Amino acid sequence: MTLDTQRTDIPEEKGFSLVPVLAALTRARAEWRAAHHRATTASGGRALPAPEAVERIVAGLRGALFPMRLGPSDLRQESEQLYVGHTLDVVLRDLVEQVVLELGGRPNTADPAQRAEIRARAHALVRAFAQYLPTIRIQLDRDVLAAHGADPAARSVDEVLLCYPGLAAMIHHRIAHQLYRLGAPLIARMISEAAHRATGIDIHPGATIGEGFFIDHGTGVVIGETTVIGNGVRLFQAVTLGANSFPADAPGRALRGQPRHPIVEDDVVIHAGATVLGRVTLGRGAVIGGNVWLTESVAPGAYVTQAQLTQGTRPGPATD
Repeated sequence: MTLDTQRTDIPEEKGFSLVPVLAALTRARAEWRAAHHRATTASGGRALPAPEAVERIVAGLRGALFPMRLGPSDLRQESEQLYVGHTLDVVLRDLVEQVVLELGGRPNTADPAQRAEIRARAHALVRAFAQYLPTIRIQLDRDVLAAHGADPAARSVDEVLLCYPGLAAMIHHRIAHQLYRLGAPLIARMISEAAHRATGIDIHPGATIGEGFFIDHGTGVVIGETTVIGNGVRLFQAVTLGANSFPADAPGRALRGQPRHPIVEDDVVIHAGATVLGRVTLGRGAVIGGNVWLTESVAPGAYVTQAQLTQGTRPGPATD
């Protein structure tokens, strides 16, 4: 049996008919821009921060914060300071450009005075962010220690930093939260969503999280925008700190920025699968059992189980 290379029954490949596709895409873009009042000019550059640039910035910040563990594999301690200084110089300059885009400074579209004002605001924002980097490092060190102290499976603090998804999510969150607070919410959200994709942990950059925070396992954790978490709090996988309802204006549009997520006081533990909704308070030292659905505040020291809620009893303080 021989291979027939002269077959004529195979249809000839033809090019794609892209003219109508391109025309339809052009119309779709034009309709979107018109509906959202987006200017279109021949010389207008990119109007929004680029996800790949933001992720590159975060990677540089991770290396600068933890150079000998999250920096380049060939870095030596004698070059550590030089690496950190160079990396921060490059990364912060890149961050300025992305903040300029978020603030509306698209090149070649705004007048020179407006562009200069936007760039000055971007520089001021990034300077303020840079001053906060030592605090972020200290906060993350305490998160690492909290994880190592709480998890008997953690053999070292280095294992926590290098391997734990909860710590990876917190590196992103500590960076994103400061950018959110300083006035770059879009870039902050892009950073938090990069962590979400990588770890399965969804923390809105607006959430306020205290020191020594530990997410054990982590997959499926959701923490909403206006959540306030104290010090020494521990969450397990699939915990949701969410909103019970969304206040709306007269036309029915959700009001943004309203407090609608839980307040979790110091030293609270929330076990796997628990869902806590609304602006409720979990008092200091409370323990929330697995798979609990909670829409009411909990007293300090209380121990809440699914069985208690099913039987209709209110949780009391924890006892020894």
